Amino acid sequence: MLQVRILFIILLPLLLLQGCVAAVATGAAVGASIAYDRRTTGAVIDDQGIEYKSASALYENQNLYEQSHINITSYNGIVLITGETPTEAFKQEVSAKVKMIPKVTLIHNELIIAAPSALPSRSSDSWITSKVKTKLAADESVDPMYVKVVTERGIVYMMGLVTREEADQAVRVARQTAGVQRVVKIFEYQD
Repeated sequence: MLQVRILFIILLPLLLLQGCVAAVATGAAVGASIAYDRRTTGAVIDDQGIEYKSASALYENQNLYEQSHINITSYNGIVLITGETPTEAFKQEVSAKVKMIPKVTLIHNELIIAAPSALPSRSSDSWITSKVKTKLAADESVDPMYVKVVTERGIVYMMGLVTREEADQAVRVARQTAGVQRVVKIFEYQD
């Protein structure tokens, strides 16, 4: 367990880089995470497929795609939709398109009706996610490999297959991180 934490801490900065090194590091990290994940290998692959198929489906509507900033995150078939879109109709269309994808069991549509966020805001959110994941890696009572962290507008969404104790500790860690406005739990509980 300590070795996985050390691997995670070493690979985290590499994952944030761009280019070939990031692709290789990401591939290695994905392989390591599948071996260590509480989800089945099939579920991990299904989640990747859901994310890819969702992005592809959203791209089909060019007006929606060009006027929105949408992130799709899937964990064990549970889909989190975050970002901004200019109309309620677009927000509903996103849910409808994602709902049609096989293996989607539940959708949390957290899109807000607004213009797409600016790059500095997105960079700040990425920084918050990195800080939360780093703090989780340093905390011995919760394993960062079991918690997926997504940040949008300073709101931290936490997903994963965890015990209630692990979830509570992960939320405590996130709430104590600078820049976090609010924490939303989208966990599946093992107990």
